[in-house]
Amino acid sequence: MAETKQKGVGAYLQAVFEAHAKAVRLFYYGVTRSQNVTKKNTSWRILACLICFPLFAHDAAQVDKDAAAKAAADLRARVEASPKLPFQAVHFAAQTPATGWESGTVSWAAVDGDGNIYELQRGDKADPVLVLDREGKVLRSWGKGDYKIPHSIRIDPAGNVWTVDAGSSTVIEYSPLGKKLMTIAVGDQPENGSAFNGTTDIAFGPNGHLYITDGYGNARVLEYTANGKRVRQWGKPGNGPGEFNLPHAIQIDHEGTVYVADRENGRIEKFDLDGNFLGGIPNLGRIFSLKLSGDTLWATIQPFNQPLTSGAWIVKLDSKTGMILGHLDVREAGGHSVEQMPSGEPLTTMDNQLIWFKAK
Repeated sequence: MAETKQKGVGAYLQAVFEAHAKAVRLFYYGVTRSQNVTKKNTSWRILACLICFPLFAHDAAQVDKDAAAKAAADLRARVEASPKLPFQAVHFAAQTPATGWESGTVSWAAVDGDGNIYELQRGDKADPVLVLDREGKVLRSWGKGDYKIPHSIRIDPAGNVWTVDAGSSTVIEYSPLGKKLMTIAVGDQPENGSAFNGTTDIAFGPNGHLYITDGYGNARVLEYTANGKRVRQWGKPGNGPGEFNLPHAIQIDHEGTVYVADRENGRIEKFDLDGNFLGGIPNLGRIFSLKLSGDTLWATIQPFNQPLTSGAWIVKLDSKTGMILGHLDVREAGGHSVEQMPSGEPLTTMDNQLIWFKAK
């Protein structure tokens, strides 16, 4: 079905191109049938191109817009055909511990085995890493001066805390109390004209290795040993198998399947631990974050024709089949991250706080 839709759009674009190309030929041959090709003829040819190619560009842009609207409607229909999950959205914000303290935008959240919530925030009136209890009390914080653009935070099986910087392309490991244990400078940052020019997320393999997505500026996944030595990398820009257009989040299951949110290609790609392509879950719109829980894969997604983080869905996917098992609406400006409490209740980011979906 998806292939048929793509062919339909492609056929229309081809027809538009051929119609305008024919118009160009008519102008061209009409003015060159005279015995002498004059400068005036050349001017007519240039005029023909100036008239016809903007028309083609306009029609092509309209086709792109129409195709995006159709894809968004199809995605909405698929999501809303799944069950609405039995959770109620509750706003959850850090309690202000001191005068002048203020959290900025919370980029990502992680939860430890005790249910403590680790936020990675971007404001300058609080430390980047905030550890909150279930009531929002700040238990501890750290990280001032360690970041350009705090992007994601994860907790490994040993309970250590890992953060990923999308500006400096640096990954930092901390103890649960905030002691810095290791820093990985990923590097190889091309100039892309944006402050966002680095790594996006990290996951932990059953082999003890680290897997890092590098999506701003690059389009790759990198594998490191537990002590920070680079093993390999894979991926390149594109939309084919094993290619990426902003790999934005990563998770690994107990069998060693690597799931990568290929954000701007609207799909989740699957690999083995060596980077061999295994397949994927297509047609999901823009994918921001992933969280694995057994065979369930949570994701935050939104249609491509919608502004970034201007509302989204949290979808519950079967990690094997890609079937949408249920969904939640994130109607406000949020959805950059998805996490799960020990109780199974999902969390997502929303401006300078979280939305905690509590069981009804």
